[in-house]
Amino acid sequence: MSQQINLFNPIFLKQKKYFSVTTMLQALGLIVLGSMLFYGYAWYQVQQLAKQTQEMTKRYEAEQKRLVNYANEFSPQRSAQMLNDELQAIEAQAAAQGSLLNTLRSGAIGNTQGYSEYMRAFSRQSVTGLWLTGFDINGDGSQMTLQGAATGPQLLPAYIQRLKQESVMRGKSFATLRMNQPKAVTDKPSSARSYVEFSLQSTPAEGGAK
Repeated sequence: MSQQINLFNPIFLKQKKYFSVTTMLQALGLIVLGSMLFYGYAWYQVQQLAKQTQEMTKRYEAEQKRLVNYANEFSPQRSAQMLNDELQAIEAQAAAQGSLLNTLRSGAIGNTQGYSEYMRAFSRQSVTGLWLTGFDINGDGSQMTLQGAATGPQLLPAYIQRLKQESVMRGKSFATLRMNQPKAVTDKPSSARSYVEFSLQSTPAEGGAK
């Protein structure tokens, strides 16, 4: 008679370790690292949002200030004041221009119409045998010098009387008359120098009249 004895016992089998200490430490490390990364990203997002909030607040305050300035600038009272100031400036400018125009018309600052009328007067009152070689007119014509030559001294009084008939010469007179013979020219005969040179001045010249 035979008998079988089972010597197998499951407790003697090698048990698999699914969660070892090393595995658990690695998993914990990954969890901690992931948490840190998530926290860092969240902190970055919070900082960006805070920065944007500050910028929006500053822009809002600036716009509020601009709105207040516009309201003050374009208020009815301010607009009326600006128009009043502008009107006063225009009136002051018009008054200044009118005063300047009256001063110019009065002749207080001298001749304002140029000297073309004097030249027309000289050309109209030409005398045969008398010619002008130069003239100098200053200011309103009160200081005037005429230079010329004539074939005879007797032509000068008639020429002066004719000049006084011109409107531009009214009220003006000559205080000094100088006459002299022209300088001799050696290469011309004496007959070519049969004229006198004259100078008329409205103010007395040094040495008296000649």
